[in-house]
Amino acid sequence: MTETTRIARDSLGELRIPQSAYYGAQTARAMENFPISGLRLPRAFIRAQGIIKWAAAQAHAQLGVMDGRKANAICQAALEVIDGKLDDQFQVDVYQAGAGTSQNMNANEVIASRAAELLGGARGDYNLVHPNDDVNRSQSTNDTIHAAMQIAGMELLAHRLDPALAQLAQALRQKGQEFAGVVKSGRTHLQDAVPMRLGDEFFAYAHNVERHRRWLEQAAANLLEIGLGGNAVGTGINTPAGFAEVATRNVAEFTGLGFRLAENPFTFNQNPDEVVWVSAALRNLALALQRIANDLRLLASGPRTGLAEIELPAVQPGSSIMPGKVNPVMAEMLNMVAFQVQGCDAAIAQAGGAGQLELNVMMPVMAANFLHEIHILATATEAFTTKCVRGIVAHADRCRAYAEHSLSLATALNVELGYDTAARIVKHALAHSLSLREAAIQVGIQPSVIDRALDIDRLSQVAPRTVTPDAAIPLDTPPRFPALSDPDGGD
Repeated sequence: MTETTRIARDSLGELRIPQSAYYGAQTARAMENFPISGLRLPRAFIRAQGIIKWAAAQAHAQLGVMDGRKANAICQAALEVIDGKLDDQFQVDVYQAGAGTSQNMNANEVIASRAAELLGGARGDYNLVHPNDDVNRSQSTNDTIHAAMQIAGMELLAHRLDPALAQLAQALRQKGQEFAGVVKSGRTHLQDAVPMRLGDEFFAYAHNVERHRRWLEQAAANLLEIGLGGNAVGTGINTPAGFAEVATRNVAEFTGLGFRLAENPFTFNQNPDEVVWVSAALRNLALALQRIANDLRLLASGPRTGLAEIELPAVQPGSSIMPGKVNPVMAEMLNMVAFQVQGCDAAIAQAGGAGQLELNVMMPVMAANFLHEIHILATATEAFTTKCVRGIVAHADRCRAYAEHSLSLATALNVELGYDTAARIVKHALAHSLSLREAAIQVGIQPSVIDRALDIDRLSQVAPRTVTPDAAIPLDTPPRFPALSDPDGGD
């Protein structure tokens, strides 16, 4: 059965669109012009667009420049967009007209049509609510798409990624405590090194995750400055006095996040550098997670012919041909996500450097990659923590056996015998397939000296050290993400 259509109009003329559509002519033209990938900007971005339209309509009513009944209808329609009730009406491809004009008009048309219905009219009745004159009033694509990208990014960072990282750090710390007494051989250059504790290895992973949380927190603070009201180029043309301040405050109060007005609206329109900056922090985080995943894969390698110092949870069979094989699939998944994040960051960096004069027109692809990398980092970290880290067990006997047989224990003989004598013992052990203890006895070292020097429990203890408080990052004091600050941006 063929769906009925209606005639939609824009400045280029008429075209037919489905009668059921809330979108209008400009969205329909974009759908025809850009059948590129089948990908849409994500839910978080559409939500952010709805927040901006809600905040603008509220500001117009608060400033007394828009009829209250019309403003209320726009706000109600925008809330439906925010809640995801109209997601199927956002049909513009990620790869679209520069700056996101089509995306902005998609939101304007959907909200205008729905607002018209709420006022008793028909979908597409722009006599009641106009997408440009009313929904887009005091706004431009150039300031709203940029602002939506930052609002969406900050919401995902604050409510998804940062909590996921906190859970990962906590799980790694718990494993550090659990493995505190497990002595093992350290490794540098993938070769045997001096003994250490498995717990200290996991404490280091936890500490690094916390460091990256703090660095991400510092970078993300830049997302809190948004340039609403700058309009097309930053002058604020066609905006009533006070709009920028009131609309921005509305965004902050709606989200509960510390958004504030950008210091320079021209800079804001020209440069989406905040996103480039945060994306770089996300790339660095991905590299840190990649390193942890790789370490766990190495430490769990085996079970018979690898290191097998730890055992990762078995979550699924590992082979279609080798019975009983179990692979480190959660770590492998995290690796792949880390690679994808690095690709997203590369696209963002290139797009971020492509601005010209008063605008960067590459924002749609920036938004898609930015929000995608935050999303997959959050979901991957959650899965990795739940299905991998929390279930890790240590093979303490194997760890200790490696440590006791490591020839790098000869480092401890330096103090007693000197570097050259210790090196001679190592070479003798290698040449005659002896343990370090056996080789030392054969070259004439007293057993009492060997016993005192090669006590691996003592050698694996961390040496006392003093760290100034402001240089330390206490693991039991998680960072206070800036998104959770008050709407005025203060403490």
